[in-house]
Amino acid sequence: MGFQVAGKLGTESLAVRLTQFSQGGGCGCKVEPETLHALLANVPKKHANKSLLVGIENHDDAAVYQINEHQALVFTNDFFAPIVDDPYIYGRVAAANALSDVYAMGGDPLLANAILGYPVGKLTVETVQEIMRGGTDVCQEAGIPLAGGHTIDNPQPIYGLAAVGMVHPDMVRTNAASRVGDVLILTRPIGIGIMTTAVKTGNLSPAGYVELIENITTLNKVGSWLGKQRGVHAMTDITGFGLAGHLLEMAKGARVRMRIQASAVPVMEEAWSLVVEGVVPTAAYRNMNGYADSLSFDDEWNIDHQLVFTDPQTNGGLLISVAADQADTILSGLRERGCQKVAVIGEVTAYTGTDAPVIFSR
Repeated sequence: MGFQVAGKLGTESLAVRLTQFSQGGGCGCKVEPETLHALLANVPKKHANKSLLVGIENHDDAAVYQINEHQALVFTNDFFAPIVDDPYIYGRVAAANALSDVYAMGGDPLLANAILGYPVGKLTVETVQEIMRGGTDVCQEAGIPLAGGHTIDNPQPIYGLAAVGMVHPDMVRTNAASRVGDVLILTRPIGIGIMTTAVKTGNLSPAGYVELIENITTLNKVGSWLGKQRGVHAMTDITGFGLAGHLLEMAKGARVRMRIQASAVPVMEEAWSLVVEGVVPTAAYRNMNGYADSLSFDDEWNIDHQLVFTDPQTNGGLLISVAADQADTILSGLRERGCQKVAVIGEVTAYTGTDAPVIFSR
């Protein structure tokens, strides 16, 4: 990973636990889907400027603005409250999560500005410096400068980036272009919200903590490679709305149905047992309530199993809709680039409008 995880769960040597300030950690801080749709109800979905290739119309990962025949800018901003107590790791996760939006559009990051808020007088300067060091290190790994930022005094710590990237206009990958017959590929395991909740409650094992940190500090660099590959039709990163919520966004955007083989979905090892024990973030229930009518599960799946798929992810993996005849090539390329737990999790089928657009089966 390039850095050391301190102590059993990375908290023993810390003077202050950052998560004690968090009302909700990571992308679990997101406003619930129903409320978000209400907030955006009066915001124009289309813009007269034809250079805006991607706006808010399909709730995509980033905005895309064409500047000439060969170049388009990718712009995003993302920040959240602490998801872990170690300030350095928190900074890394927040920065990687923000840059993921650029990668998810098929772009390459160019530069970033920091977004930082913290309770002055309650966190030491050294603690905040560690948060910023984590973010700076991730930007260096991405090959971009952290060029500036903005800082405020805030009761709850928040950190993230405003990031700009570049992509060829013909290689933009949105979340709304899946085609009937595509296969669905997920690059990394889910279960992040459950595992980070277990960190706060003391239920996560040392091995589980290491797996969690390796997962959430990984840059989704493969997104820029995927954007250039033939047969990759649509892409998004899995964040606060969980796998189910982002599948639903893709289904609605392309007016198709997503059929998921639940047993094929990669899940971090301890997440299944933790959810049965009731170690579940509130946002997983909120997500389930927000779009339960659009999901279908096999009858034998109880609520515990279902919550794994609505569990909010922070800097989760990429969900890719790929032409079936290119799937093996894409899978091989992803494994060569470090995605060892990548898996085909389902397929895209026609949607008639009569039942759920996202179906989970055994």
